[in-house]
Amino acid sequence: MSRLVHLGAACGAALLLAGCVAAGDHATAVGASGGANDRLTVGTVQREIRVGMTSADVVGVLGSPNMVTTDDRRRENWVYDRVSSETVYSSSTGGATALFIGGAASAGAARRSQRTLTIIIRFDEASRVRDFSYRSSSF
Repeated sequence: MSRLVHLGAACGAALLLAGCVAAGDHATAVGASGGANDRLTVGTVQREIRVGMTSADVVGVLGSPNMVTTDDRRRENWVYDRVSSETVYSSSTGGATALFIGGAASAGAARRSQRTLTIIIRFDEASRVRDFSYRSSSF
């Protein structure tokens, strides 16, 4: 029975301290979370896309394009256009302050960003990359 009481006290203390996270710790957590899972990046284009690649190879690296057009010689131009918005928020409330003062204390941090990326890939008559360009912005 006394083990159960000690276990309950330990769990209660852990829950009490879980809300005691400083705002600086939240800011670090917000900064650490990223969107690294997106395979359509400037780095991917610079590293993977090469003149002479087949259209199938490009799809394997970047996925399907948003838009396909042809020029006056019937050569395809692929456009990848991405806009992403991200809001990351980390917060905590409660903790020891809420117990002793009777109110709910809170700490937190937020980060908002928007990113655009446009990639244009031009193919030759044999459906091989003849040229490519890209633009990105982040704000």
